[in-house]
Amino acid sequence: MPARNNLQSPKAAVGALVLNKGRVLLVKRETAPSKGLWAIPGGKIELGETMDQAVEREILEETGLIIRAGHIIHIFDNIVHNSNGDIQFHYIIVDFLAHPLNPEAKLTPGDDAADARWVALDELDSLSVTETTLNLIQRVMKG
Repeated sequence: MPARNNLQSPKAAVGALVLNKGRVLLVKRETAPSKGLWAIPGGKIELGETMDQAVEREILEETGLIIRAGHIIHIFDNIVHNSNGDIQFHYIIVDFLAHPLNPEAKLTPGDDAADARWVALDELDSLSVTETTLNLIQRVMKG
C-alpha cells in the first residue's frame, strides 16, 4: 500500500455530534482533509489526553462551546489518497454524542474552523456537508 513519505502510522482523532433543539453543531473546515466542507467539529488527540478530554477541548477550540462528551456513536478510518495513490491522511476517528453546557453561547470559530453554526436538520441539504457527517447524522436520527 503506498504511503506518504512522512506518514508512519494513523493519527487518533475525535469528533462530536452536538445536538440542541433540533439543530446540529457544524464547522466549516479550514484545512485538509475536507477543506471548505461542513462537518462535525473535532480533531487530533494530544499526548496524555483521554478521548473525552480531547473532544471537549476540540469543540471548545473550534466553536467556543463547552460540551460534555456522552457515549461513543461511531468509530471509523478516514484514509485519503492523493492523485498519485499515496496516502495523504489516515485518521482513526472516534465520534461521540455530546451535550452543550452553554447552548446559548455565541459560537466563535477558531483553530481549524473557518465558521461554526447551529444547523437545522432540514437545512443540511443546503450546505456542502461531508458524506461521513451526513451518514452519521442520519444514523443517529434513525435511532
